[in-house]
Amino acid sequence: MKRNCSASPRQFVYFYVSLALFSLVIALLLVLCGAWLVLPFTGIELLAVGAAFVVYARHAVDYERIRLFENRLVIEQVSADLCTQFEFNPCWVRVESGASPNTPVRLVSRGESVVIGRHLAQHRRAQFASELRMWLRRCG
Repeated sequence: MKRNCSASPRQFVYFYVSLALFSLVIALLLVLCGAWLVLPFTGIELLAVGAAFVVYARHAVDYERIRLFENRLVIEQVSADLCTQFEFNPCWVRVESGASPNTPVRLVSRGESVVIGRHLAQHRRAQFASELRMWLRRCG
């Protein structure tokens, strides 16, 4: 499961460069007309937008991978630069999905709990939980 991204990090860099150039051209035209105070505010605006784009780009390629083998269930979660891997015995895993679509799907096994399906649309979480239960029953 991957995060739903409207643009890749490379596309965002191109967009940011075009936005910065456009803003700087407008700011320089206003500086030539005597409104010199526009230039520092343009710099602050571009820094703020750039910081937001960096945060977006770091999480644009986040994903979860769930692999079910005969005797183990492996969950790999990647968020920014952090890769976390969990391994369970599929016979001992319980899938908990909440009463509302907003509630995340949770895997519980022997006192350990993992939230999965964070990148799924809310209306697909219940379906995902039921499909995962079915596959886990086939292993057990």
